[in-house]
Amino acid sequence: MDRIAVAKTVDRVWDESVLPSLSELVEIPAVSPAFDAGWVESGHLDAAVEHVRRWIAERGVEGATVEVVRLPERTPLLLVDVPATEGAAEGTVLLYGHLDKQPPMEGWSEGLGPWTPVVRDDRLYGRGAADDGYAGYAAITAIEAVRAHGGAHARSVVLLETGEESGSPDLPAYLEHLSERLGDVSLVVCLDSGAGDYDRMWLTTSLRGMVSLEVTVRVLESGLHSGIASGIVPSSFRVLRQLLDRLEDSATGEILVSELNVEIPENRIAETRSAIEAVPGLVRNSVPWPEGLRPVAEDEVELALNNSWRPTLSIIGAGGLPELPDAGNVLRPYTTALLSFRLPPTADPEAALRAVREKLTTDVPYGAKVIIGHTEAGLGWNAPDLAPWLSDALDQAGKEIFGAEWLTMGLGGSIPFMGLLHDAYPAAQFVVTGALGPDSNAHVPDESLNFPFAAKITSAIAYVLDAHATR
Repeated sequence: MDRIAVAKTVDRVWDESVLPSLSELVEIPAVSPAFDAGWVESGHLDAAVEHVRRWIAERGVEGATVEVVRLPERTPLLLVDVPATEGAAEGTVLLYGHLDKQPPMEGWSEGLGPWTPVVRDDRLYGRGAADDGYAGYAAITAIEAVRAHGGAHARSVVLLETGEESGSPDLPAYLEHLSERLGDVSLVVCLDSGAGDYDRMWLTTSLRGMVSLEVTVRVLESGLHSGIASGIVPSSFRVLRQLLDRLEDSATGEILVSELNVEIPENRIAETRSAIEAVPGLVRNSVPWPEGLRPVAEDEVELALNNSWRPTLSIIGAGGLPELPDAGNVLRPYTTALLSFRLPPTADPEAALRAVREKLTTDVPYGAKVIIGHTEAGLGWNAPDLAPWLSDALDQAGKEIFGAEWLTMGLGGSIPFMGLLHDAYPAAQFVVTGALGPDSNAHVPDESLNFPFAAKITSAIAYVLDAHATR
């Protein structure tokens, strides 16, 4: 394969075709179903799928089939099946991305907005540009570049779902439905991950799992005057606080439930140290620090492990608390909190959910009523060791495309699909990477894609496809 020509082609396609189409994709408010109960009626997810389907079809990749797969009462899925080049090795390459988006949120900078694509200083701003709208474009562009310049690739299937930001609830059904069509998956490429900086390629070697649940503590059927009831009826907020103390040490953030903790593998600790040594400030500089605020630890390796291999709890929503202008002197009847746990990659999410539920519902103070509402549990993922052919391909890409060696990192987020795929294809190799750099602002205002970096990632995937086909 003419690798110099590959990089030039990728850059040209990004400039001439990908960036204009991706900008139009940003304009579609394809909010994930968990945040848009009316997604069927709005048709935004369907519009996003159709937009990318049309772009891929117009690229005219020889032999490729482009299909929208729909199962009853589930979000749509875009499937692109590209036959292998002549003489390529057996097996299927599965290239994954998603087209659904996080909610828009308020607080975008002047001149920017979630559904308004803006190109500024080599960045495309807008919701879904970096997370993860570019992935399907990158996958198809990499395949095109391989074919155009003497390279090879095995049968390649691009799978773009529309429920990832909701925890991928429909993917298990689609994987079962498509299992025979996918065949023997020997390489998985996921472009929905992050990068520690823009100077090199980063491989994600682990992803945390997740458990979320809604818990309500109810003490009354309706509120009572606080001057009459307080000191007699226990506060639902205080009971909830006591229950949370069973789960988390409020002084340190340590999760106290054994089912949520694992022993961290030595190789992941060593990789973390190497990444921190190569890029000082990798973790500390990944968040904007208000003046005077300190991180939970001074040792950056410990911060990285906290974020990748230790469980954490975030309270991401609450109910039963009136807005301040509406708050009266009332002992409220109930308090609801939405708990979101990030789990170590190898923790069992179902066992973790059962353990948390038991802690919250056993021997409740004052006999208050505890109601567990909606729950979710998602698998984490710990990467298999790299095959020599894959390590060599990444070495080549690091040297020729980035001018720097590739590094690995554990990611604090969750991509449940990776755990599902690892269970389904335990012998497959995984390349989990992406263009989500430290200032990409995924999920928050001012999301942006560094598109020159995304083009480099695209070229690197072309290297990997060729190496896999000729291994």
